[in-house]
Amino acid sequence: MSLELTAFVRVVYSAKHQLHDPDFEVTAGRRVGAFEVGQRVEAIRSVLEADGTFSFEAPVEHGLEPILAVHGEGLVRFLESAWPVWRTRGMATEAIVPDTFLHPSLRTGMEAVVVPDSPCGQSGFYCFDTATPIVAGTWEATRTACDAALTAAELVLAGERAAYALARPPGHHAARDMYGGYCYLNQAAIAANWITGRGGTRVAVLDLDFHHGNGTQQIFYDRGDVLYASIHADPTNTFPYFAGYASETGSGDGRDATFNQPLPAGTDDAAYLAAVDRAIERVAEFRAGIVVVSLGLDTYGQDPIGNFALTTPVYHEAGRRVAEAGLPLVIIQEGGYHLPSLGRNAYEWLLGAEGRPAAFAAAAPAAVTS
Repeated sequence: MSLELTAFVRVVYSAKHQLHDPDFEVTAGRRVGAFEVGQRVEAIRSVLEADGTFSFEAPVEHGLEPILAVHGEGLVRFLESAWPVWRTRGMATEAIVPDTFLHPSLRTGMEAVVVPDSPCGQSGFYCFDTATPIVAGTWEATRTACDAALTAAELVLAGERAAYALARPPGHHAARDMYGGYCYLNQAAIAANWITGRGGTRVAVLDLDFHHGNGTQQIFYDRGDVLYASIHADPTNTFPYFAGYASETGSGDGRDATFNQPLPAGTDDAAYLAAVDRAIERVAEFRAGIVVVSLGLDTYGQDPIGNFALTTPVYHEAGRRVAEAGLPLVIIQEGGYHLPSLGRNAYEWLLGAEGRPAAFAAAAPAAVTS
């Protein structure tokens, strides 16, 4: 597949992301203020707008078909109806948060489980954590985020060098039949799958979020046409705990199409860039035609729910190295929760991807070799 590349990143954005506005989550047994908030996207948007060279456009609606090609209909219909059903049945709480989960051992040796009629029971059937509340605007914001990712993919297939879906809530923890980790539907997986259906292009998903994208891995684990390459925190002591190990390399047709690089707490710029280089090398070996980047910025040293030690300059260098591989980029915003730094770190990554000079800091150190 031959694509004629243009110069700058185009940004797909909609203010509808603000419809998803939970004000709390339950983490480690504590009710705390939500980390995944609308100010995240707005912080990035304000910095990009101030630059004056980024073009912004609204997402184009793509319907449910690309979503149902990746996610089970039960999950999709639950997310679509959960809040109105919750209110219709007289539940007066401010958000839907499960109080019971379908643990695998609950029905060991028994018949297949029946999906409960209770909205609370249904949330425990489909959700895997207590940090992902559903509120009145969750469905519309999530649908719009999927459309943003698909619009970015469409722009790249039409010849753009790169397009950036600046949307939320994020998506990479959402599996085929499960939501959680602030994620409801998996925009990166939906975009990657949609691309593979347009001419058989092989796709690499490069996941740069601090947390492992367990959902993206699960969706493509047995497929050989999509590479999942992730750089993330060690799951032995970091969410999502139960996926992201280096030994997980795919199954069936997807054998060796999963490449996990779990990194220790305190990972610095040089060690991180070495991991980026290894991921880029794997993408080249896979002979992907397009790269979908899950751009998590919670790898920053001051992120409130991360433990890496990255500084702002590394984002410019990482963006430069990923783009230097010469493949079109569909960039999808994932995590990043340190609001004061979020805009400049995203800006630096995009400047690096465009081949422009860094704006906020000198170049990052060269990667270590090993």
